[in-house]
Amino acid sequence: MSFCSSSLKNTVSVSNKSDQRGHNHLPPGEIHVIFGPMFAGKTTALLRRVNFESKLGRNVVMIKSNKDTRYAVDAVVTHDGTKFPCWSLPDLSSFRHRFGPDAYVKVDVIGIDEAQFFEDLYDFCCNALLILMGILRKFGSVLDIIPIADTVTKLAERSELCGKRAFFTLRKTDEMQKELIGGANMYMPVFRQHYVNGKSIMVSLKKVLESHQMQVELVPEKPLVA
Repeated sequence: MSFCSSSLKNTVSVSNKSDQRGHNHLPPGEIHVIFGPMFAGKTTALLRRVNFESKLGRNVVMIKSNKDTRYAVDAVVTHDGTKFPCWSLPDLSSFRHRFGPDAYVKVDVIGIDEAQFFEDLYDFCCNALLILMGILRKFGSVLDIIPIADTVTKLAERSELCGKRAFFTLRKTDEMQKELIGGANMYMPVFRQHYVNGKSIMVSLKKVLESHQMQVELVPEKPLVA
């Protein structure tokens, strides 16, 4: 999922004030969400919007999870090789401290690629500027972002199996961990029917593997015969 947030401070005159506890209040911002299956162009759409905002003279920062090292460590990269420098972080809450409080208040737009990997996404969005975000799957607090987003754009790709419009991503491998970062070797965009059928197959496979593992653990080891 791709995500974009932006401050309105360039278009609306708002003074930064502090509350009784001394917390600074930034002007209200916006949240724009881009999501869809693998290879639908989420990162491309995100970078297009970020570059547009940059050309308008706005201060832009890109963030991605440090878990994603597929193409580059210090850049957001599309599948066709387009790059944009970024901050690679373990979480969003550390961004302000690492970037610097003084520099942070001057930021107008924050782009977040593969935002589903950030568990503190919702809290960050509630206190951020203008945010553009790319999202692939419903990890963590991703679904909590939708009701508070200004816009939600859902992209589609052609199904790798039937050529119909694909809004879903199906994992090709039998690996069961929740977070599995990969490309065309691990994922493919699919039509709804293939997604539902594929998920059913994977659930059945998981049950078989778990059952087999339990049987292996229950079989006592035979003593070695001298």
